[in-house]
Amino acid sequence: MITSENISNPFLRFIFRSFSFLSFLVIMGVVIQLFSFFTKTETSQQENEGFDNYAIFALEIPQNLEFAGEPVPLDNFDVWESFDRELLVNTYWQSQTLLFIKRAARFFPVVEPILEEYGVPDDFKYLALAESGFTNAVSPAGAVGVWQFLAGTARDYGLEVNEEVDERYHLEKSTVAACRFLIESYTRYGNWTMAAASYNAGRRGMDRQIGIQKETDYYDLLLNEETQRYVFRILAIKTILEDPSAYGFHVNDSQLYPHIDYFEIPVDSGVPDFADFAQEFNTNYKMLKYLNPWLRRPHLTNLSGKTYYIRMPAEGARARARYFEDIPAGMVYRD
Repeated sequence: MITSENISNPFLRFIFRSFSFLSFLVIMGVVIQLFSFFTKTETSQQENEGFDNYAIFALEIPQNLEFAGEPVPLDNFDVWESFDRELLVNTYWQSQTLLFIKRAARFFPVVEPILEEYGVPDDFKYLALAESGFTNAVSPAGAVGVWQFLAGTARDYGLEVNEEVDERYHLEKSTVAACRFLIESYTRYGNWTMAAASYNAGRRGMDRQIGIQKETDYYDLLLNEETQRYVFRILAIKTILEDPSAYGFHVNDSQLYPHIDYFEIPVDSGVPDFADFAQEFNTNYKMLKYLNPWLRRPHLTNLSGKTYYIRMPAEGARARARYFEDIPAGMVYRD
């Protein structure tokens, strides 16, 4: 076997060693290339397998669509495309729409009977969902609560708004105010679709565009982008929530947000400290404010002596009832 030690000529020995080193480098290069090739091939196969299991679909548009019993003219290309856009956005914004589905289980049962009582179509519960996601949101313009009332408009429709009490945060009372606004809009425009649009743009804004464009149908009006999308967003949310599984949303009943039982305490005087007040009923300030977001301060002055009904979680009611061996006078239970 020839090795560098067997070669006596120094120059030949140098050539032999250099050749061996170069051979080693070539072999290592080939090995690295082969390793890289097989690694990339395996990765590519894994990526392809991942994409085989991942698909994004265009959505089928319903043949017939209506809002509050009024047909949507899907034969118009612009109407079809506007609805398609909102259906895609709300289907593929999965986290938000899942929250809508979960929250609807808690809040729809509160809103639905009020809409029915005032003769407002049931579809307007989706307007509230589109407005705020059933959170006590505050818009950049200062609109507040589930129904997003500005302070002046809220007062016009009978809600109390001041530093200590803001009934825009009171779900039932603000729903009544919204019903009153919508009924007035329906009387003015003669259909519920325009009433819904006016909830976003305001009646003054709608009237201005009607005067400019000489059209009275929402689907024929060119409006600002927010209002132009508004009714279609409501329609998309309605379509998904009426049949969530058809759009890929699978939620078990146990995963929906449940109704929170509570009792009410009538209060016709001031409350100096709501933290102390809550502890008297075996609960805490956090839960008191969750059930009564319309109370805006840690105390209530109530110089007018008005009667307010303050809610407490039912667990607190049961504990207090056991403590007194009876339900204290004045407590009102709500299911």
